Amino acid sequence: MSGIIDIVVNMFTPQEVELGQTGLDEDFKKQIRMPEEMRAGVTIPDYLKKMDQAGVERSLLIAVRGGDIRVPEGFEVPYESVHSVCQDYPERFSGLAGVDPFRGMEGLKDLEVAVNEYGFVGAHLYPHWCELPPDHRKYYPYYAKCCELDIPIMMQVGHNLIYSRNRKLPSVGRPIYLDQVAIDFPDLKLIGIHIGIPWTEEMISMCWKHENVYTAGDAYAPKYWPEAFVHYANSYGRHKVMFGTDWPVIDPIRAVDEFNDLNFRDEAKNLILRENAIRVFKLNQ
Repeated sequence: MSGIIDIVVNMFTPQEVELGQTGLDEDFKKQIRMPEEMRAGVTIPDYLKKMDQAGVERSLLIAVRGGDIRVPEGFEVPYESVHSVCQDYPERFSGLAGVDPFRGMEGLKDLEVAVNEYGFVGAHLYPHWCELPPDHRKYYPYYAKCCELDIPIMMQVGHNLIYSRNRKLPSVGRPIYLDQVAIDFPDLKLIGIHIGIPWTEEMISMCWKHENVYTAGDAYAPKYWPEAFVHYANSYGRHKVMFGTDWPVIDPIRAVDEFNDLNFRDEAKNLILRENAIRVFKLNQ
């Protein structure tokens, strides 16, 4: 097996932190026990050192759109910022285009530019920042555009924490809400990230039911992954699970070390850490 593919990585450089483009306040950083020396951000060259130490070949970098930018605490990482990093390190990073359904046609045009001009390999959605469940009609034009562009879309499912005390968001992303979307868009690859916790078995059921639904083990340290998820990933679900960190929430070095401690079968390990991501995101093209 060649290097690992991390499909969930956020921009967390000093610039993003200073500009308020992370959506994370100091209380959240303390809650997840983020090392103090990291809280002001980590440069891309320093993050590449982490990737190298962990054996991560490529990271999918999210140009986040954290809900309606007109609402207090709404935020975004400009597509251009992620594109710049991908241009500087084309063998190490690929971009994911954040979706804000409140931008209407402008947002759809932005998504086209991200894929057709910047080479982004997928879309990303935070339902909780939009305060709309994944099957809400406002997302449907974006799902259709993803089908047209032939890209997958990932979204946070399960509960969400309090990222900022100034705006507490409801947990609207239960995995079961992918059910109707998968039926309405059978050609769209849907990736429910964050394991679906605390509804992990619901996430597994969606992957089992629908050929076009996948999941990822990210945002939680592997030693805390639910037993049902580990069993699924190591057996009949090995073709449906991908690896991620949700950096800066989980350090890639820790994630890979703890993943290896779970003693996955060789076939499952290769699929989860690399081959599934290459297939779903078409990284060999």
